[in-house]
This record gives sequence, structure tokens and C-alpha cells, in this order.
Amino acid sequence: MTTKPTLLAYAVKARGPKQKAIWTRIGAAWPHNSGAGLSIELEALPIDGRLVLIEPKADEAAQTEMEGSAA
Repeated sequence: MTTKPTLLAYAVKARGPKQKAIWTRIGAAWPHNSGAGLSIELEALPIDGRLVLIEPKADEAAQTEMEGSAA
């Protein structure tokens, strides 16, 4: 896998009316080695709510790369 993920995984928990949902980053996804599909690494699993995969913003991608090189 490359150090820069294609997508970031978030657990999204809805709250009450007129309140923003809580987004918690729980993992990332990279292109699969065979080229068909994605490999997903999760650090947690949502027990309720939803799982959302989105493209990283420039600042998130840089932070993810730094965290990967520190490991």
C-alpha cells in the first residue's frame, strides 16, 4: 500500500434536531493491489450510525502521510 490513502473512513453519528452529526475518523482505504477494489483498514467499528468514505482534503492527506511515516 502507498502511504497516502485514496479515501478516509468516518463513523457518523446523528444527533438531535438542529444539531450537527458527530464525525469520527476511524480508518482509511487504498486501491487494492490487484487494481479492482479497495483495501480498507479500520481502527474502530461503528456500532450505530453510518460509515462514510470520503476523499481526504489536502491538509488531511499531509497529516495522514506524516502519521504513516512515524509508525
